[in-house]
Amino acid sequence: MSSEKTTKQILEEQLKSKKRTPLYNPDALKQIREHADKWKNETVREADREKWQVTPYTIMGSEINKSMFYSPLDVEDFDYLEDLGFSGEEPYTRGIHSNMYRGKTFTMRPLPGAGSPEETNRRYKFLIEQGATGLNMALDLSTVQMFDSDEPEASGQTGVVGVPVDCVDDMETIYKDIPIDKISVSVITHFTRNTAIIFPMYLVMAERRGIPWDQLTGSVQNDFIMESVVRGACEFIPPKDDFRVQCDNIEFIRKEVPRWNYITLNGYNLREEGTSAITSIAVAFANAIEIIKDMMKRGYDADWAGKRVAFFWSFGNDFFEEIARLRAARRLWYKIMKYRFGAKDPRSMWLRCHIQTSGISLTREEPLNNIIRASYHALAAVLGGTQSLHVDTYDEAFSVPSERTLLPSVRTQQIIEAETQVTQVVDPLAGSFYVEALTNEAERQVLEELDEIERMGGLVEVVDKGWLHSKVASYIQREHKMIEDGKIKVVGRNIYTSKDVDLPPIEASQFREEVHKQMVAKLERLRQTRDNEKVENTLNALVDTCKSGKNIMYATVECARAGATEGEMRKAFTRAFGTWKPPIYA
Repeated sequence: MSSEKTTKQILEEQLKSKKRTPLYNPDALKQIREHADKWKNETVREADREKWQVTPYTIMGSEINKSMFYSPLDVEDFDYLEDLGFSGEEPYTRGIHSNMYRGKTFTMRPLPGAGSPEETNRRYKFLIEQGATGLNMALDLSTVQMFDSDEPEASGQTGVVGVPVDCVDDMETIYKDIPIDKISVSVITHFTRNTAIIFPMYLVMAERRGIPWDQLTGSVQNDFIMESVVRGACEFIPPKDDFRVQCDNIEFIRKEVPRWNYITLNGYNLREEGTSAITSIAVAFANAIEIIKDMMKRGYDADWAGKRVAFFWSFGNDFFEEIARLRAARRLWYKIMKYRFGAKDPRSMWLRCHIQTSGISLTREEPLNNIIRASYHALAAVLGGTQSLHVDTYDEAFSVPSERTLLPSVRTQQIIEAETQVTQVVDPLAGSFYVEALTNEAERQVLEELDEIERMGGLVEVVDKGWLHSKVASYIQREHKMIEDGKIKVVGRNIYTSKDVDLPPIEASQFREEVHKQMVAKLERLRQTRDNEKVENTLNALVDTCKSGKNIMYATVECARAGATEGEMRKAFTRAFGTWKPPIYA
């Protein structure tokens, strides 16, 4: 148990003396209550009264109880300025910009699919021609796990679920003729060590092209939860060292690449792995709080550290709850930055996020239904006020997107933006009794879960003890049983099923020996032409830096400049930190 005050305790102390001005007149509420009681007893059926509150069960659902009917009685303490306010102003419930999508629409950032660096470059150019306003760089599994393409562990994985990256030369191929100083790029690095390895390769590629780092815009994931809990590296480093690497990356990027978002706190993959939406936000916030605290220990203030924090959320099937929880997250993050850390700069209080529609909600049965699911997810994300969006394709229940399905993904976003007109009004669902009550309840539940984590000593501690691993495993097991039992209804799988449905074309990404041989040949040429003594010296310097406590990213940049490969840098980290085994697997 931690003796330090939790965020919940700090917020309660800071806000208890704040005067509230309820929007609703007490006399009016009294009349509404009397009429509501009469209506409920005389007009509403007895069966509906008995089931007035229901618990919806959906894939990755939070199981927040829902009443049959909402009125001012469900938000009777509602203070317009404190709880809702105006867009672009505290508490940012309605959005971080005053004009929201009238000023700048959400960034449309589709995935490019899988394949070689050359194929990825071609797809990038196609997506930009079709109107994509941002790029996602998805890595293949061997690159995510930090293996070079010629290591045994990469066999069968090269170019299957993303693009392989072994060295700076691959980055040059991927981004050839792409205006990286004019378009934002999300480098999906997953792990903290991978961020420290792959992102320097991106920076060195920019150097070779003569592009200053201060002109680069985009984001990296750099979330230690991805390495220690979600994806599971083949070899773990201890969580405390993983968190340290995460913070070293943040410090370097914040100082040296000022327009880059140095972390995308990954609620998406944690939720898709097996947690509720509430838990995914609580864990991301717990990580963000530890980051701000660490940066302050290093001598930086909360505003300096908070300006480039970004979040990555999954949006699923419970339409109104998804909208409400994004509004709740924005409001709670504002409170954390202002009242816990004393932030002064509004930009450091903004919750900026990218949203991807839920992949785990997609089905292989009747896959065209996935277009409808993803469209609703995307619409909820826009109504909730996201800054950036990726819409899953119908074949993502089978594989990464194929070229055939990339265009409909972009068009879904463009139809929402250009045809539905939902972007013309800021936060159009504001004031709905239902949405405001859901927003309040989502915020309360997130704060409760955050409080639980902090009382146990903080996020690094609960990861080290295996608590979060156990929570994920229990959630997965319970949800799968509810799907099997039909408690969670999935159209086309366990309800409204059809026997004879023609499948649309599915082009599942396959391992191709020619791509693997091409990557191995590149590595052979690299090792023959580079200064191998210089590479070895930079790798030894990386090990020394890890052990000394200095910022590791300056060392990995030098490794990238010398031509060190990803796998070589991974081994240097392991030499320095050793390995760790999560208690749940012990």
